[in-house]
Amino acid sequence: MKHANASCNKNESPGRRARGLTRVGGAWGLMVSLAAAAALAQAQAPSASAAAPAPKPADTSFTWNGITLYGIVDIGLQYQTHGVPASDYFPAGTEAIVLANSNGSVTAATPSNLSQSRIGLSGKEALVGDWSGVFRLETFFNPQSGNISDALKSQVLNNGRPAATQTTNVDSSIAGQYFAGAAYAGFSSPSYGTLTFGRHVTPLADGVGKYDPLGAANAFSLIGFSGTTAGGGVTEDRRLDQSLKYSAKLGAVHLGALYQFSGSSGTTNTAHQLQLGFEFAGLSVDAYYAKKYDAIATAPLTARQVQDLAKACTAGAPVQCFSPSNSLRATISDNTSYSVMGSFGFSGGPTLFAGYEHIKFANPNSPLLPGSLTIGGYVLANTTNTAFRTDKILQVFWGGVKYPATADLDLMAAFYGYHQDSFATPTVPAGCSSTLFPNCSGSETSFSLLADYKFAKRFDGYLGTFWTDVQDGLASGFLNKSTLTTTAGIRFRF
Repeated sequence: MKHANASCNKNESPGRRARGLTRVGGAWGLMVSLAAAAALAQAQAPSASAAAPAPKPADTSFTWNGITLYGIVDIGLQYQTHGVPASDYFPAGTEAIVLANSNGSVTAATPSNLSQSRIGLSGKEALVGDWSGVFRLETFFNPQSGNISDALKSQVLNNGRPAATQTTNVDSSIAGQYFAGAAYAGFSSPSYGTLTFGRHVTPLADGVGKYDPLGAANAFSLIGFSGTTAGGGVTEDRRLDQSLKYSAKLGAVHLGALYQFSGSSGTTNTAHQLQLGFEFAGLSVDAYYAKKYDAIATAPLTARQVQDLAKACTAGAPVQCFSPSNSLRATISDNTSYSVMGSFGFSGGPTLFAGYEHIKFANPNSPLLPGSLTIGGYVLANTTNTAFRTDKILQVFWGGVKYPATADLDLMAAFYGYHQDSFATPTVPAGCSSTLFPNCSGSETSFSLLADYKFAKRFDGYLGTFWTDVQDGLASGFLNKSTLTTTAGIRFRF
């Protein structure tokens, strides 16, 4: 378990972050320069003699000696019937689904609507037999603002604000880390699979991306925008640090496993996942099991909590002092989920998708105290470890289709749903079904339509619309119960 005493000096942490971003920017600049120089050197290499074998087709990737530079820039224009002002830091820019603070109509330039904008390096070096050494590093950014993506900063900037005056702020596994997308190295073999250590997208999140008909797109998919499903209960667990991951495709069989180390004793902050699946004649099915101890769901501090921090930071206060510029509140839980997902593709025709996940939230075996750290170095100034005196059960389900209308045009449609069972507390009766309490049973429903047209190999454009609606307990405290989000954009991949 990690703890920290944050300084009351509001300029100290931003200064360190600014210097850090300068360093990482310089590092990426050097990487890009090296890749460009390598590509130029290859282009200027002497031509082969007439007696040489016919050359292979040109490799149009940015690859040199097994090191590949790759990236995505995705940006568009979005209109919402009920939303909040956009964020320069939240990875998706806006809250594409209806949330508690969704208010008036919003028009904004939004990043990463179909794919997360990123720049990355990957490498592969032959070792022995069919074994290779591999690595990957990925940095996520917001092209509309030029900032490193940082969802938790979007929350910190809303500390103390009431819902009616908030800007976009949502929890995520992307919290300003220099390599938020991935940072790992290990070994890979076509015969035996891949084993790597570092920061990974989990097998469960890989499955959601594979079996969501909209590819877990931020602007069009409920289970893409909301990381609850891919994170096995909370979005911060969509990617896990200090993890060992194995994945393999052995003939028709899919295998996967992950274990997260905690750096402390016992099960505190550990996780494990298992995957088993198969494919046959156009059918692909995978089953997943995930367990996470001390799952963290963050939110902005309330106005009262900000005031309490200010009092604690006065001279002589006999308690820990945390700065509101780097602090959040959090609900802590031990989460268990299992899911089944599948797809079936007709030869030359549409592909059908479906999935189901069952998630159980329980009070943590090892409570986290105020001062604990979460991803991105943010401080949990206020922690709740007793939110689930009765286990909360959330069921997730979805289905849809992806149809290749032409060689260049894909059409997609999907529906998504959440269902929450009521869970009792000392003040909330079991079995309630209303908006009076967030513990009551409730539902969320979503429908999406999307068209994606490929103008060229690396450049495509898209247009889609996305409707979400909440009812009963899942609508408790909401300013509005539904929103319609329509987005058009372009994406460049290299």
